[in-house]
Amino acid sequence: MIIKSDVEECKKNLETFIGRTVRLTSNGGRKRIIVHEGILDHCYPNMFTVKCNRKPANSTKEIVSYSYVDVLTKTVHITTVAEAETQAS
Repeated sequence: MIIKSDVEECKKNLETFIGRTVRLTSNGGRKRIIVHEGILDHCYPNMFTVKCNRKPANSTKEIVSYSYVDVLTKTVHITTVAEAETQAS
């Protein structure tokens, strides 16, 4: 069971990564994995936003949002890009 203090602690942890590049991996259903990579933009009371670059370099930025509950229930896995590259090596 997730309680309010868990959500607040998750928010505090994510606030330390504001301005850093993160990779979000989530389940898109039917064996499809969705990966977003971008800069952690804001941490609001119930959700956080990530500003992602779209594939064509000249296109606009896409903003995706997730709730802290998604992270706590492991629906969304979040890693910093430097951390993910270290694990891959």
